[in-house]
Amino acid sequence: MARPSVRIAPSILSADFARLADAVAEAEAAGADAIHVDVMDGRFVPNITVGLPVVAALRRVTRLPLDVHLMIVEPERYLERFVEVGADILTVQVEACVHLHRVLQTIRGLGAQAGVALNPATPPVAISQVLGDLDLVLVMTVNPGFGGQAFIETMLPKIAEVRRMLDEAHSPAVLEVDGGIAPHTAPQVVRAGARMLVAGEAIYGAEEGVSAAIQALRTAAKAGLRESETPTSR
Repeated sequence: MARPSVRIAPSILSADFARLADAVAEAEAAGADAIHVDVMDGRFVPNITVGLPVVAALRRVTRLPLDVHLMIVEPERYLERFVEVGADILTVQVEACVHLHRVLQTIRGLGAQAGVALNPATPPVAISQVLGDLDLVLVMTVNPGFGGQAFIETMLPKIAEVRRMLDEAHSPAVLEVDGGIAPHTAPQVVRAGARMLVAGEAIYGAEEGVSAAIQALRTAAKAGLRESETPTSR
């Protein structure tokens, strides 16, 4: 059986929007596993970012999976269009979905992977009835809306709880974490059970450059993975 690994998904929220194609190309050349795209509507979160045209443009310049996080109200209105323009993973906020089960089924029916995100104040029980309909769970370790925020350390037990829920349900869903992820926080979230890390400022704001930043993050994640596999680590 193959050893587990940790995937790295650079977030373009922290990239230079005037040169997004170059930013994505840098990440792809550096070995990134996916590109994370935060779609914000100014209603669900207090910020407005990008939408369908940018996802379509990114699809033309990269072969990497586009991991699209919809931080918007009524996401069900836009699912088909985001898949049409190239989203490979569509993650919706549990807090924004009145009929979460239906939304997840729709995403899968469109041929994309279905994810659900939990804000810091939302307990894991909120997704307990849809574990069989998920390809990804995203635990937010900052309050969504802006990049560059500090990691909320009290989210570590929550990550571990979601990991336990997925394991007990025999779910193959990926556990992703976003918010304040950097080389010093990556080992902690990986030890808690995360297997996909979203990082923006730690990659695109790093003085050493994108390639070195991704390598540093991957090295830190691998260290956390080794620790998680030791008998006394969990």
